[in-house]
Amino acid sequence: MAPVLYQGLEEELVKEAKGVIIMADVNHVILIGRCTRDAALTYTPSGMAVCKFSIAVNKRRKQGEQWVDEANFFDIVAWGKTGESINEYLVKGKQVAVEGELHQNRWEQDGQNRSKVEINANNVQLLGGGENRAESTGNGAGATPYQKRSQDASATPSRSAQGGSALPDDVPEDWTF
Repeated sequence: MAPVLYQGLEEELVKEAKGVIIMADVNHVILIGRCTRDAALTYTPSGMAVCKFSIAVNKRRKQGEQWVDEANFFDIVAWGKTGESINEYLVKGKQVAVEGELHQNRWEQDGQNRSKVEINANNVQLLGGGENRAESTGNGAGATPYQKRSQDASATPSRSAQGGSALPDDVPEDWTF
């Protein structure tokens, strides 16, 4: 029986040849982080939409008696209709989940070989958080979970303003569950 590397992909990734298991390479990334700036939408000369944005993925750990944050930054590219449809919602501070694959761009600049790794997004899921930049829905319902960019920014309510929390005191305020 072949090992399962990723549920649902076993048949695609694992092949059996002469009793030896040969596996295909895997290039699959899943990240959850916050946008570091508003997304930028451009178009290729052929008319393909290209939405570029960056996310910060934080790792918080306790070092002695203090919490220490370590941030990793990733550049994301969403192509076509995916990029067009999510562009207006990707604002600085917005939490998103990105599923895609790594892509390395290579070029030469001033005689030096250069490269940059980006994530080509296959799927972008808008999550909670970020600045509350909601536009009125017109029906008095207030903000929707997926808020468009707006000039009218207001602060996100704090945990204490939402009625407190049953979380322990050593859990950071900015963690979302």
